[in-house]
Amino acid sequence: MADTLDEIDLQILKTLQKNAKFTTKELAEAVHLTPTPVFERQKRLERQGYILRYTAVLDPEKMGQGLLVFCKVKLQQINHEIAEAFTRRIQRIPEVTECYNISGSHDYLLKVRTRDMKQYQEFILNKLGNLENVGAIESIFVMSEVKQSYGINI
Repeated sequence: MADTLDEIDLQILKTLQKNAKFTTKELAEAVHLTPTPVFERQKRLERQGYILRYTAVLDPEKMGQGLLVFCKVKLQQINHEIAEAFTRRIQRIPEVTECYNISGSHDYLLKVRTRDMKQYQEFILNKLGNLENVGAIESIFVMSEVKQSYGINI
């Protein structure tokens, strides 16, 4: 699908990844076009699913969610129904900000944000630990975030 994008489309996407708050006029200046064709291109990119949504990136520390943990989960057994049930439940847990089905020794990798270690312990004991078929949990505590990028390489 990327072959249907021209260089201007790619510039628009790169620019919006850096700052989705740009007005159409600011975006047009950044890609050296007038606002009308940029507006039309942006709407087309949204319709075609290249742009999924616009979001604000918040400071986790200021929001009281300074502890970042990657949590590997291995299910006791796995089949289509069990996997679907697990992912449905995970989507309802607010501390889980991202969830990936992975290969290797574990089945899922969760990105979890909590206030502190005590809240993380409560999350493990009262939420994740209560899910059916959870066989093993391994927590990886982040000491510092070295690089964080919300976009994709274009």
